[in-house]
Amino acid sequence: MLVELRIDNFAIIDNLELNFGPGLITFTGETGAGKSIIIDAVELLLGGRAEVSMIRSGADRAIIESTFKIPTSSHTTIKTLLMLEELFDDPEYFSISREIRSNGRSVARLNGRNVSASLLREIGEQLVDLHGQSEHLSLLRVREHLTLLDRYAGNESQVADYRKIYRESTSVIQELIDLRMAESEAARQIDTLDYQINEIESARLVIGEDEQLLSERNRLANAESLSSAAQSALIKLDDGTPETPAVTDLLGQILDEIKELIRLDSSQEVLDENFQSAFSSLSDLANQLRTYIEGIEFNPKRLNQVEDRSDLIANLKRKYGQSIPEILDFLAKAQEKKETITHASERIEELEVHLVGLKEKLSSSGQVLSKSRHKAAEAMEREIEAELDELSMSGARFAVEFKVQLDEDGLPLPDGRTVAYDATGIEQIEFLIAPNPGEGLKPLVKIASGGETSRLMLALKNVLARADSIPTLIFDEIDQGIGGRVGTVVGHKLWLLSRHHQVLCVTHLPQLAAFGEQHLQVSKQIQNGRTITQVADLNDEARLPELAQMLGETSEGTLHSARDMLKTAADMTNRTNG
Repeated sequence: MLVELRIDNFAIIDNLELNFGPGLITFTGETGAGKSIIIDAVELLLGGRAEVSMIRSGADRAIIESTFKIPTSSHTTIKTLLMLEELFDDPEYFSISREIRSNGRSVARLNGRNVSASLLREIGEQLVDLHGQSEHLSLLRVREHLTLLDRYAGNESQVADYRKIYRESTSVIQELIDLRMAESEAARQIDTLDYQINEIESARLVIGEDEQLLSERNRLANAESLSSAAQSALIKLDDGTPETPAVTDLLGQILDEIKELIRLDSSQEVLDENFQSAFSSLSDLANQLRTYIEGIEFNPKRLNQVEDRSDLIANLKRKYGQSIPEILDFLAKAQEKKETITHASERIEELEVHLVGLKEKLSSSGQVLSKSRHKAAEAMEREIEAELDELSMSGARFAVEFKVQLDEDGLPLPDGRTVAYDATGIEQIEFLIAPNPGEGLKPLVKIASGGETSRLMLALKNVLARADSIPTLIFDEIDQGIGGRVGTVVGHKLWLLSRHHQVLCVTHLPQLAAFGEQHLQVSKQIQNGRTITQVADLNDEARLPELAQMLGETSEGTLHSARDMLKTAADMTNRTNG
């Protein structure tokens, strides 16, 4: 609900602050006073196009600010939108402002933070329907027609049942799509996987064998050099040559010298012990060299085998991993993937059977929903045509058009057809109207704007009042082209509509204005050579001269008529309340 509106330097308005209550709020005043400018300001707040020409002459910017109370009916939707943008501050109220600067820049703010005009439009669609000259007309958005019809019909449980099955079916369809895509490449993938699995399995890899092979290869490839070095070391250590005595022979000579030393100095007996230990170690070393020489293998065939095995492992590393553990991990994953692909066809068959059952359930649920909608549409058509008759549109016809689209992959119907479906059901809905007798029904969105359209919207809104969750409705000159008698009817219907919505109405008819629970008089004054707009909130007594002036020159007769209008309005509203 719109609670406050502040306008600075917008068109002919220099400064204006308005407070609004619930119920029916009427705007009256002479033509050109600025009534529609106030409505334009609201439209701008809700994401309308901003133009520099809107700035009051002589000012460098125009500013429009507002406070809205979050309606219960749209609380969840609006709260979600605000939270997504991190703009949710207060659970009950929020502010919107627009600023137009003379350099052409326009700034939109929500709760004091800059936002896009598109976000304002999205939120505005949840707050206000502006009838007559606006894009915010929900009834002209075809996508809203089905929602309104379902609310009118009270189809909440049927819609919930249908959507639950629909969500399950879309999940199954997506899984089928994924599996079929995999299946289309299955043959090629299985061939590739089989080759990879066989190549790795046939190698019979053992963790660590690559390092062992490297060591063995080094020994086999260098057998001659290894043997030569070991032999040379053994000769010097133990065997000796005619020219060069062995180390062990020299050690014998050293031993004789040590024994002579000990004979002369017994305190050096430890030298004998140390010598014996060293001699024993050198003897062990000589034995190890002999054993090593005996184990050296001159085997070119084994060398070739080791090199072939090493090359095989190196090739597998290039393809499947940098180490044997990584290659074996690749093997495990390939085997798992092959298993999944092999069983995909079984899962597809299972899902296809399940989807057939879901489509049958969805078709049944969709038909129940369709039957309820058709029944509600018939009642809605009668009620709206009766409303139009009371609004001097006798003979006007209203219809709800149902369309289905054939689709071989759709839902089966009892008559053998298969029809397209989506999250809303098995048919598309659009409101049609023939404003005048003899005219064919046409889509509501193609009806020309003006008073006729406004009355049509009023009829629709009255019938759909409980179904429509938008809290604030604005009718700009809804009385265009109608007389006083119909004005009383329109006024009463607007008052009835305001039992479920806040209704703002710009009018030139006193019969309609008399129903206003808040009456705002808009006038223009000349101050310092400039035209300005002023708004007065009229109480009961102040309303009389305003209503009288709307009838003509103020006189006893027009004042008396004004009193009669107020009394008529009071009597009609009291009877309705009673």
